[in-house]
Order: sequence, then structure tokens, then C-alpha cells
Amino acid sequence: MGGHQRDSSRRPDDRDTSRAVLGKARDENFPVAPFFLPKAWRGDLMAVYGYARLVDDIGDGDLAPGGADARALGVDPRAAEDRLVLLRALEDDLHRVYEDTPRHPLLRALQPTVRRRELAPEPFLGLIEANRQDQLVRRYATYDQLLDYCELSANPVGRLVLQLAGLATGQRLAWSDAICSGLQLVEHLQDVAEDLARDRIYLPAEDLKRFDVTEDDLARPTADAAVRALTAFQVARARELLDRGAPLVGSVHGRLRLLLAGFLAGGRAACSAIEAAGHDTLPGPPRPTKPALLREVGVALRRER
Repeated sequence: MGGHQRDSSRRPDDRDTSRAVLGKARDENFPVAPFFLPKAWRGDLMAVYGYARLVDDIGDGDLAPGGADARALGVDPRAAEDRLVLLRALEDDLHRVYEDTPRHPLLRALQPTVRRRELAPEPFLGLIEANRQDQLVRRYATYDQLLDYCELSANPVGRLVLQLAGLATGQRLAWSDAICSGLQLVEHLQDVAEDLARDRIYLPAEDLKRFDVTEDDLARPTADAAVRALTAFQVARARELLDRGAPLVGSVHGRLRLLLAGFLAGGRAACSAIEAAGHDTLPGPPRPTKPALLREVGVALRRER
């Protein structure tokens, strides 16, 4: 990857293991490492993304078939399907990023970024803890509980981006947390059916009750009026969070400003895509078009000056 030296210790399947994870960047609602950033920045962002994607793939059971990731982490093949075991092995490998030489190729790619940018381990550990929680907690009673989950699952990514840029002030971190939590809520809305297939519901139980929606309603091929009303309510919440964090864009300059506008625009465009689908995400996740995303980028840049 850009900005990292070739590692002569790569095993034959290292390249395929990394490519399978990093290839998912194009499916995100927001640009991960766009072309307009300097090459070194793109390499650092992709290194962080690769780690975050690997954690999520372990937690969701979405690793590439064949067990290459488990082998890379030193996990006994007999335990390769145990997500908690894999997350523990990944946490051990994260500690090697700071203390030794990591085993997994994506963490070996992350190590130069961590050292050069002096990144703290806490955000990386938070992502692991969020995926641990996913194995143990399948439902959330309240919106506050869901936001606590977002504090682990989403906010660390924004914090890492600001740390990479050397701009992680207290106010910027607060704005970033709002944007990242908003992005996480949007993703949950897009993936209601997919999450339910994994026996997970990220819609607060108090809101299901408020809108008279049952879990059986969420399992239908299309949303009824109650589910659509619930989804509209959650979209409004996501927009409020995105708007609360929007001043982050105007607080920075240059290419970073354009990158952060892209993150914000991705969330807003996804909200609009859900609205355009009549707030029915059960048939599949509504995705924003590229023109819609670019329009939102322009809006973010004009408003947040």
C-alpha cells in the first residue's frame, strides 16, 4: 500500500488477505482515501481503514473463506470460527504494533502509520470492544445505549483521522463524534434486514414500542407504514447529529476540509437516499448516487466556511 515499504517477510497469502479487506472501501457511504489527498495521507488512511474493516469483518463473520486471517493471527484452525477468540488474537496483535512485530499483514501495514503519526491505542481498542459487544448484545433498550455503542464502533475512526492530521482539539473531537455517530445511525438504517439476519437490531426498543413496530415487522420484505414512520424518525436523528458536527468542516483547511466534507456529505446523501426510497430499507440498503454525493459535498463546503 502507498507510503509503506515492501515487507520481505510477507507470506504468499498476505496480498490476497489484505486485498479482500481493503477492496470493501468502495462500498462505503463516504470516500475512504480519495485521490486528491497526498499519497502518504492516502496510505495512512487506508492503513487505518484496513484495520477497522478487519475488526468489523471478524465481528460480523465476514472474513474471506479459507482461514487466512485466522492463520495470520496465530489462531488454531479449530477455533477459527470463534469470533471472540479471533478478536482476542487481534487485540494481542494490536499490542504488537506498539511493542513488537505484528503477525497480520494489515497490522504490519498499520505499524508505520502508528509510529509516524504517534497514534494512541485507545481508538483501535475501542473498535475491538464494539465488535466484542456485538457478540454479546443483540438489542438496545434506549437511544442513549445505542449512542454509547457508537462511541466504541464509530467515533474512534473520526478521532483517528483528526490525529493523523495533527488537529485533534477537544472541540473538533466533539464535532467529529457527532458526525461519526450520525454516520453509524445511517448505516444501521440501511442495513436493518442484514443486521436482523444476524439476530441484531440497532433500533432502540423504546422506539419500536413508540411506533408500534415488532421484530416480525422488520423481517418483512417491505416496510409497512409503522416501520416507515420509525425509519423517518431515526433519519431525523441522524441528520441532527450530522448537522451538529458540521462545523468541523469549516474548522480545517485545504485537502482535509474536502475530505471531511466528503464524510459529512456521505451521511447526508445516504439520508436522502433513504427518504427517496419512502423510508423503506427492508428490500435492501438505499445508496446515494455519485451526483447526489457531489452535490452534498458542495453544500457542505459552501455552508461551513
